Amino acid sequence: MNQLDAVRDYLECGRTITSMEAIQMFGATRLSDIIFRLRKRGYVINTINCECTNRFGHHTTYAKYMLISTPKENE
Repeated sequence: MNQLDAVRDYLECGRTITSMEAIQMFGATRLSDIIFRLRKRGYVINTINCECTNRFGHHTTYAKYMLISTPKENE
C-alpha cells in the first residue's frame, strides 16, 4: 500500500490528519500533495486551520484535513 492509499483509507474511517501525524504513521512528508491528488480524484476534503504555540513560544498555524465525501458519494 502506498502513502496516498494509506492516507485515503485513514480519512475514510472518519478521522482527521495533520502533517505531523502523516509523518509519524505513514512516513508521508508531503501530506499537502497527497491531499491535492485526492482532491483531483474527486474527494472533497476540508482544511481546518488550527492554531498553537510552538516549542519556542511562537504563535503558529497548521492544517488539519477532514474527508467530507468520496467520489462515489458525489455522483
